Amino acid sequence: MTAQPPPRPALTEGAIFRTLFFFSLPLLAGNALQSLNGSVNAGWIGNYLGDAALAASSNANAILFLLIGVMFGMSLATTILVGQSMGAKNLEQAKRVIGTSATFFCMLSMLVAALGFIISPRLLAWMQTPADAIPFATAYLRIIFLGIPFLYLYSFIAMALRGAGDSKTPFYFLVLSVGLDIALNPLFIFGWGPVPRMGIAGSATATLIAQAVSLSALLFHLYRSQHFLRIQRHELHYLRVDPTILRSLIAKGIPMGLQMIVVSSSMIAMISMVNPFGSRTTAAYGACFQLWSYIQMPAFAVGQAVSSMAAQNIGARKWGRVNSVALNGVAFNFLLSGTLILLVLLLHRPALALFLKDGAAIDIGEHINAIVIGSFAVFGVTFVLSGVVRATGAVLPPLLFLFISMWGVRIPFAHHFLGRFGADAIWWSFPVSSLFSLTFSVGYYRFGRWREAHMLAHPLAPEPAAAIAEG
Repeated sequence: MTAQPPPRPALTEGAIFRTLFFFSLPLLAGNALQSLNGSVNAGWIGNYLGDAALAASSNANAILFLLIGVMFGMSLATTILVGQSMGAKNLEQAKRVIGTSATFFCMLSMLVAALGFIISPRLLAWMQTPADAIPFATAYLRIIFLGIPFLYLYSFIAMALRGAGDSKTPFYFLVLSVGLDIALNPLFIFGWGPVPRMGIAGSATATLIAQAVSLSALLFHLYRSQHFLRIQRHELHYLRVDPTILRSLIAKGIPMGLQMIVVSSSMIAMISMVNPFGSRTTAAYGACFQLWSYIQMPAFAVGQAVSSMAAQNIGARKWGRVNSVALNGVAFNFLLSGTLILLVLLLHRPALALFLKDGAAIDIGEHINAIVIGSFAVFGVTFVLSGVVRATGAVLPPLLFLFISMWGVRIPFAHHFLGRFGADAIWWSFPVSSLFSLTFSVGYYRFGRWREAHMLAHPLAPEPAAAIAEG
C-alpha cells in the first residue's frame, strides 16, 4: 500500500469561512454526542439503579472532569504545536511533537490510573460523598480510572489530527465509542447470557470497553492507511522525550486546562447561591443550565477550530489570514449561538418542560433565560479570540481574563447585590461578567503582544530533508 502523502496544509488555504465551517462541524457534533452519551448513561443509572447509584456516578464524574480538564489543556498544546509545524511545512518537527506527546501521555495516564485506583475511596470521602453512595462510587470510579490510559491517548491522537487539519477522522471514531458505550451500558448493568449483572460497575465497564475499542480502531486505521504522522519502526527515536517540547506541553497546557476548571468551579459557587431560594428556583436553574450547555457548544467548537487554523497560519507566517480567522470565528460564533438562542426563546416553555413539570418552575426558568441566555453569544467571543491568541503560545492572559470575569466579577457581583435584588442579582451577573470578559479579550487581541509569544523556545524552521512537500 502506498503511504498517505503529507497534504498541503489546507487550513492555510482557500475561503476561510467555508474552511472554518466544515472544520468546526465535526467538533460541534462530537461535543453534542458526548453530552448525549452522558445523559443516556445517567438515565440508565438513575432510573434503574436508584438515587444512591446516580449520586455515586455524579461524584465520580466530578473527579473525572477535573482530570479531563488538565489533559485537555495539554492535548490542546499538542494541537497547536502540530498545527504550527504543519503550517511551517516541517514534518520532522511535527513527528517530534507526536513522539514526545505519545510517550508523555502514556506515562501520565498510567500514573494517574494507578494512583486513582488506589486512592479512590479517599477521594470520595474527601468530597463528602453520601455514605450510601460510597460503595457504588468506589466500584464505578476504580473502573473509570482503569480506562484513563485509553481516554488520554485517544484525546491526544484526536488533538494531533486536528492540528494537522483533520477533524473528521477523530469524529468518526468518537461515534464508534459513543455507540458502543450506549449499547453496552444495559448489557453490563443488567447482565445477559454469559455477561454477569454488574450494576453501576457495568456502566463504567461499558465506557472502558468502548474507549479501548475506539482507540485500537483509530490506531489500526492510521497505520493501515499509512498516515503521514504515524511513527514508523525506523522512527522510534521520535518517542524519546524532547525536553523543549515537554516543557511546552506542561507550561502551555496546564493554563489552558485550568480554564475548564475555572468555569466549572465558578458554576459550583453559583449554584450554592441559588440553593437558598428553594427547590423550585434550583430546579428552574438546573433546567436552564441543561439548555445552556448546548447553547455554549458552538463557542467551544469554534474556539478549538480557530486554534488549529490559527496555529497552521502562524506556522506559515500568514498573519493576515490569522486576523481573518479571528473575524470569521467571531461571526460564526454569533451565527451558530444566535440560532440556538433564538430557537430556545421561540420554544421556551416546551424546552423547559423537557426538564420541569411544575408550571411555576417553568415561569422562573423563562425569567432566568430572558436575562441570561443572550450573554452566551457575547461570552462566546471570548472563547474564539482566546483560541486565536493561545495558538501563538500566549496562554496566561486568556486564563487571567476568564478568572477575573468569573471570580472577580460574576460571583462578587451576585453576592453583593443579593440583598437588594434577590435571585435576579445572580441572573444579571452573567451578562455583566460576559461584557467584562468581552472587553478584556477584545482589548488584548487588539493591543496585546500575543503575536510575539512562542510555543517553543526556538522558532519553527522547516528542515529541507523533512519538509512537507508542496504537492
